[in-house]
Amino acid sequence: MSAPENELTHPIRNFSVLLSPTPRGARLARLLAREQLRSWGTALDPAEHIVAELANNAATHGRVAGRDFRLTLYVVADTLRIEVTDTRADRLPCLVPSGRGLLLVDALADRWDAAPGPYPRKTVWAELDV
Repeated sequence: MSAPENELTHPIRNFSVLLSPTPRGARLARLLAREQLRSWGTALDPAEHIVAELANNAATHGRVAGRDFRLTLYVVADTLRIEVTDTRADRLPCLVPSGRGLLLVDALADRWDAAPGPYPRKTVWAELDV
């Protein structure tokens, strides 16, 4: 018997954690992502590098004292989605020649963007076809 058209046939794997907006929190995001991806049997490269850059941006540019950032990983079918949410909606990411972080994300990810809200949050996400 086949599944109805609107029913998912692949399991959805997800992981989410709140981290302090500090260099230590950004490093922990990368380490936790590596272990989670390894446990799912998902390739570490380039996902680990993307997590490192987005988490570092959240800890550096999205930092607000007393407010954590969130790392979320999803695998749905053949897509890994990496999301980093911080509480600086007034600082949307943009590609600039002087900064390497988002240029690296742009080069490594199949797709990426930023989504506002709910205020004062924003989420920067990247997707990889796995």
